[in-house]
Amino acid sequence: MQADRPKQYLPLVGKTVIEHTLDCFLTHPAVTGIVVAVSEGDPFWAELMATTLNQYPQLHTAPGGRERSDSVLNALDYLVNTLQVAPDTVVLVHDAARPCLSRTDLDKLLTLGANEAAGAILAIPVRDTMKRAQTGTTRISRTEDRNGLWHALTPQMASLGLLRTALADALEKGVAVTDEASALEHAGLNPLLVEGDARNLKITRPADLALATFFLSATP
Repeated sequence: MQADRPKQYLPLVGKTVIEHTLDCFLTHPAVTGIVVAVSEGDPFWAELMATTLNQYPQLHTAPGGRERSDSVLNALDYLVNTLQVAPDTVVLVHDAARPCLSRTDLDKLLTLGANEAAGAILAIPVRDTMKRAQTGTTRISRTEDRNGLWHALTPQMASLGLLRTALADALEKGVAVTDEASALEHAGLNPLLVEGDARNLKITRPADLALATFFLSATP
């Protein structure tokens, strides 16, 4: 991002990126608590918790890990060990750098709830032509068949006990886990793909901030 701080703390339409990300959950009546995985000694998060976010008792913090999967597992452990949340509780995992999640998409997942035993994720069907590069180069090797391909988004949903066990098992066995659905797939499950809004972008490059600004400013 070519910035002086992690991307989730960059300014965006009067707040930081992560504050916009949290808004959708903090204002939803079905969300009873939130755990944010944060690196130890993160001064930006500490400042937010001391100022704009100190009014939310349902907001908790767990230690961040080396990889995304480690951070998520730490947050799930916090739910079980510190908050003593029941294992059949439905949990949602969301990227801090996705500030444009809509209430409509969040409702889609929450409506499924515990009825979707294998878990579910927001995703959008691949519409562009997909190219496979030659190994180690930027030259095209072949065109991939895009039928049946989806872009994975977040939130990704499962029951607390199921996701915690699947993540722990995958990490113990050294399986590459790039999202929560990957861990569920490794456990032999087939999470549901729920078509979401393409505006639910992940802030990755500087141009993404301008696009997120447009989306958030256009939202009534």
